[in-house]
Amino acid sequence: MSDPQITPELIAAHGLKPDEYQRILDIIGREPTFTELGIFSAMWNEHCSYKSSKKWLRTLPTTGPQVICGPGENAGVVDIGDGQAVIFKMESHNHPSYIEPHQGAATGVGGILRDVFTMGARPIAAMNALSFGVPSHPKTSHLVKGVVEGIGSYGNAFGVPTVGGEVRFHKAYNGNCLVNAFAAGLADTDAIFYSAASGVGMPVVYLGAKTGRDGVGGATMASAEFDDTIEEKRPTVQVGDPFTEKRLLEACLELMASGAVISIQDMGAAGLTCSAVEMGDKGGLGIRLDLENVPQRETNMTAYEMMLSESQERMLMVLKPEMEAEARAIFVKWDLDFAIVGETIPEDRFLIVHHGDIKADIQLSKLSSSAPEYDRPWVETPKAAPLAEVPVIDPIDGLHALITSPSYAHKAWVYEQYDSMVMADTVRAPGLGAGVVRVHGTGKALAFTSDVTPRYVKANPFEGGKQAVAEAYRNLTAVGALPLATTDNLNFGNPEKPEIMGQFVGAIKGIGEAVAALDMPIVSGNVSLYNETDGQGILPTPTIGAVGLLSSLDDLIAGLPQDGDMAFVIGATDGHLGQSALLAELLGREDGDAPQVDLAAEKRNGEFLRANRKLVRAATDLSDGGLALAAFEMAEGADLGLTLAPTDIGHLFGEDQARYLVAVAQQDAPALVNAAQAAGVALEHVGSFGGDTVTLGEASAPLSALSELYRSAFAKAVA
Repeated sequence: MSDPQITPELIAAHGLKPDEYQRILDIIGREPTFTELGIFSAMWNEHCSYKSSKKWLRTLPTTGPQVICGPGENAGVVDIGDGQAVIFKMESHNHPSYIEPHQGAATGVGGILRDVFTMGARPIAAMNALSFGVPSHPKTSHLVKGVVEGIGSYGNAFGVPTVGGEVRFHKAYNGNCLVNAFAAGLADTDAIFYSAASGVGMPVVYLGAKTGRDGVGGATMASAEFDDTIEEKRPTVQVGDPFTEKRLLEACLELMASGAVISIQDMGAAGLTCSAVEMGDKGGLGIRLDLENVPQRETNMTAYEMMLSESQERMLMVLKPEMEAEARAIFVKWDLDFAIVGETIPEDRFLIVHHGDIKADIQLSKLSSSAPEYDRPWVETPKAAPLAEVPVIDPIDGLHALITSPSYAHKAWVYEQYDSMVMADTVRAPGLGAGVVRVHGTGKALAFTSDVTPRYVKANPFEGGKQAVAEAYRNLTAVGALPLATTDNLNFGNPEKPEIMGQFVGAIKGIGEAVAALDMPIVSGNVSLYNETDGQGILPTPTIGAVGLLSSLDDLIAGLPQDGDMAFVIGATDGHLGQSALLAELLGREDGDAPQVDLAAEKRNGEFLRANRKLVRAATDLSDGGLALAAFEMAEGADLGLTLAPTDIGHLFGEDQARYLVAVAQQDAPALVNAAQAAGVALEHVGSFGGDTVTLGEASAPLSALSELYRSAFAKAVA
């Protein structure tokens, strides 16, 4: 089959602008082959090159005494003591999940797991952050069911516990859902594997499943907006097989333990192209690939298809040549392909040969280092108008609106489809804040959370970015964990629109300030842009995944309130209702400014809670829905009624930051009050737990009726 002629239409179909194509001509000094065009398209698209975001990502704090490896590798690596490290990352699979929800979400889970175990870690936890359109939209129910099934089927079969996450609904996601997948694994600090190739003449080895045509052009598709041709993009979605991935994990860990691996890289976005180029570029070497040796599951595959396929469950490795037989035997044992498909070469070349024909010959360093980098024009998001007058609201009506909204209703319908207990180390399953997993064979544990409030980011990107980090800090602190580090998944619309780029810049500035102040450096992450359909962008959604350490499980705060316990709020309450969940759900209003985030108060109040954890039976952070929703969730989880004394709606539902709700036994309350006074921390007694009625100020309702609504609303919304 002869290659098509390179035309302006073909160049545009590859996501390349005319000036970018001219840059290719300048680099190679001739017209590219069809395969070379595909390779440049894959390496220079937004999803792989970060060309719109690099300038701003460089401003993020990424180092600290706990950081072993920051951004730039497959995942971030953080020291947890005793010669052990936690390795973690979050990535988006938004576009594929909208086109083909089950496979899109499943392969998102598979890809993030490979990012973790390609560094030598055994995965121990997964999370996901999901954003969907309104339940009444014709596609929403189909998307929710498909995505949740896809995540569950892949994670459960692979055998990793899903321990946390979030699900939200908003009309801005009607045409573009978000599926952000997180994974974390454990490794010894002296057995971490990196992707930089080294040594000339070393065999480049293909590992895992065979290559097919699924996912060809997937990375390029993920860097474009949607329009009415969306159904035609279905072939660009990959197909996953969790059982093959489980075998690949075991084979890779066994291979790593044998000492045969020089470097190893997951084949993710842009498949063989991206993995080979990154290995060569990081090692300052060239790569030659002989494509007839690539294991294929379809006939007559072209060089173009093989280089751009995103078939799943595949790795690329540089191998010590003297250990080839031993390495091959491991993969034969696990019934996986093992094929030498090329070698490292001293010249700066990416040489692709197929049956003796040179299909691509490009200066390898130019593929990544010469990728376009844009300083996109941006405009600051205008300051939000002051909050309009809030009418008189019955507190029970407000609570009712929140607990029957699918964004805030009980999420058992989702997480009961996930295996949270596989591996038998889960200490705190989904449903009540951060997930907690024991570090196997030790007394330590790791806590995991993912957070962002997109309404805040849209109203005030800087404060919204800060708040996402602060909420992650609080969720980890609320289980007693010391926050260690973060990963980000920056989901935005079209960066070529100055107002969207302004949201991105503002959020990055806020995130950077918060991770510095709270000592939670960003160690890995992902940028997902062009999340738009027919010109309508999503809410700016910079998801923050965070990891915290419990040096002893004795430090865990994981109790439930008991009858007679007192309810206290740590932190000051001003009653901020701008951009609040209450106004959005009850009145359909999204006005006013986002709450201000005082990072010094966040740190002080978090340290106070961790220092006084022995006086606290249960804790949760206060965020969406304020005190009323948090107290209801805590009480309902313990099957207890609740009495809150405040009558003011701002006091009950305001979303002031740097606050926690704690349940305290009566005999421990005086000690907590004294400790707060000594530390200069605001502490307010707001009510008590007990009985079978929920009383908010002067309004009340039976717990049983509210609980029934809370636990059935999600399934009703997506049924």
